Amino acid sequence: MTRILIVDDSPTEVHVFQNILQNNGFDVDTAADGESGIRRARETLPDLILMDIVMPGINGFQATRKLHRDENTAGIPIVIVTTKDQETDRIWGLRQGARGYIVKPVSEKDLLRSVRSALDHG
Repeated sequence: MTRILIVDDSPTEVHVFQNILQNNGFDVDTAADGESGIRRARETLPDLILMDIVMPGINGFQATRKLHRDENTAGIPIVIVTTKDQETDRIWGLRQGARGYIVKPVSEKDLLRSVRSALDHG
């Protein structure tokens, strides 16, 4: 089963994404901030990471960069899921190593399309 790690400090967002993904056959793990997200990714080596940007401590851009530069996690596709909708944020996120960038609020259809696209091109 494909395992997805959700890194987001909003329990509501995590709950919504988790339900969508589990209802579509994915195994889901979660982390509430960038630091624990990096730790969970290194421990469990998920097939994909959904990464929020605005979080306490290490933000999603920093966490994405760290995971992308770590040889053990560099191959894990990361899709940024954030409220930051500026083009400069999207470009910066992709430069940090993200494979995709979607803006909240995210529909079930858009979330699943982004997840499947990142997995197919991973």
